[in-house]
Amino acid sequence: MRLLHTSDWHLGRAFHRVNMLGAQAEFIGHLVTTVRERGVDAVVVSGDVYDRAVPPLAAVELFDDALHRLADLGVPTVMISGNHDSARRLGVGAGLIGRAGIHLRTEPAACGTPVVLGDAHGDVAFYGLPYLEPALVKDEFGVEKAGHEAVLAAAMDRVRADLATRARGTRSVVLAHAFVTGGEVSDSERDITVGGVAAVPAGVFDGVDYAALGHLHGSQTITERVRYSGSPLPYSFSETDHRKSMWLVDLDAEGAVTAERVDCPVPRALARIRGPLEELLADPGLVAQEEAWVEATVTDPVRPAEPMARLCERFPHTLSLVFDPERTPDDPDVSYARRLAGRSDQEIAEDFVAHVRGAGPDEREQAVLRDAFDAARADEVVREVAR
Repeated sequence: MRLLHTSDWHLGRAFHRVNMLGAQAEFIGHLVTTVRERGVDAVVVSGDVYDRAVPPLAAVELFDDALHRLADLGVPTVMISGNHDSARRLGVGAGLIGRAGIHLRTEPAACGTPVVLGDAHGDVAFYGLPYLEPALVKDEFGVEKAGHEAVLAAAMDRVRADLATRARGTRSVVLAHAFVTGGEVSDSERDITVGGVAAVPAGVFDGVDYAALGHLHGSQTITERVRYSGSPLPYSFSETDHRKSMWLVDLDAEGAVTAERVDCPVPRALARIRGPLEELLADPGLVAQEEAWVEATVTDPVRPAEPMARLCERFPHTLSLVFDPERTPDDPDVSYARRLAGRSDQEIAEDFVAHVRGAGPDEREQAVLRDAFDAARADEVVREVAR
């Protein structure tokens, strides 16, 4: 069976001030063409279909168009909700849509009930594990402490239990939206940390033939059977070196996996440039960047006059300007933002405690801070889902 694995469409999202809806529509067309021309038997979409719980109408219309075009091909599609989606909204009409071969899996309770598709070698069971927010699903899975590994392991226990009841030789595919240990992050993914931990081990997916992952925006191979497709389009300059693609995966009669990357159309290359403004404007080595979307970091010790306007004369697609004077970290003029760069909320809070009273928090106090941040994040998720 040949699968096309994609995820993280983020329909409705912009790239800085650039509306990406046209590029997203081009990607959908590319997806449909790939399905038709490469003999794809099933499409799997591993979450974050939309960029937010209540997407703009234009994004909903594009999603509707994608569903119609996939259904017209007669190729089954299995799709889960991600941490950016509203599972309840995405799942509306799932039963009816399923009659057209588009199988939406948004209910955590149904993770052990697969979509079963067949080929010449028998059945392939597709298990959809939507994004499992620990605070919301811990009771469903009967885990004592809300954490990503605990709820995902419990969900996978249901998958393996169902698989054990099926005919010998049944192959299996799991769709999951999670952060798996070993994956490389970018700046455009929403933080899902709980209890100071965001990642789960790849071994949680042991026992299935292929795990089609979503959440991380870079295409990557965790193991031969556990892969991220990544987002089809860039959504931050941290993705400058990404090769945007989908996975074309073949499952043979025994469940062995072979995979090929299929490149996605990207409207414009990304570039990060850094240096004093005058050097950036004169550097002959930056000719290729003149047609790219540019993030420029200006390192002049004193902010130059009209830097954005002058950069745009040479690099007309400059979207981001960062002012980062070359200074030593202990320089008193180093900006507050620079001192905080790369630090988590927990670390910043602990530093604040140390600054105020002269000593950092002990283990009990660290746990209190961690629980407070987890509660605030969970509350935000609950309020967004309820919208």
